[in-house]
Amino acid sequence: MSSDDTQVLTGRCLCGACRFELTGPHNFVGHCHCESCRRATASPMTTWIGQENGSWRFTGIEPTRFFSSPGNERGFCPKCGSPMFFRADRFPNEVHFYAALLDDPEAVTPAAQYHFDEVLSWMHLADGPPPK
Repeated sequence: MSSDDTQVLTGRCLCGACRFELTGPHNFVGHCHCESCRRATASPMTTWIGQENGSWRFTGIEPTRFFSSPGNERGFCPKCGSPMFFRADRFPNEVHFYAALLDDPEAVTPAAQYHFDEVLSWMHLADGPPPK
């Protein structure tokens, strides 16, 4: 926490070169099952934190940017390759950060699941947030 009791979360890539800070409330925290996220992370799903522009900042080296499709940008560490963020034209006022990169991933709780229609058949989820 900062001195004014505003929550500050920190995170980093695998090698620690790319770092970020998230300050204050999040727009959302949720699991995404879409094919693009699966391919970008080589995992069956990923968990995002949607953070309003102006309430996040990079504190290490700047991530390298990759435009994965029109209007969609993904950032990754240029040293170790860890995926760092997702930004899309359809969400102009926020950036999505990977919850697993937080120094304390237990500090957030997913409240939704996105693109649940794309969940892999072998992905068996116990109780969890509702699909959106």
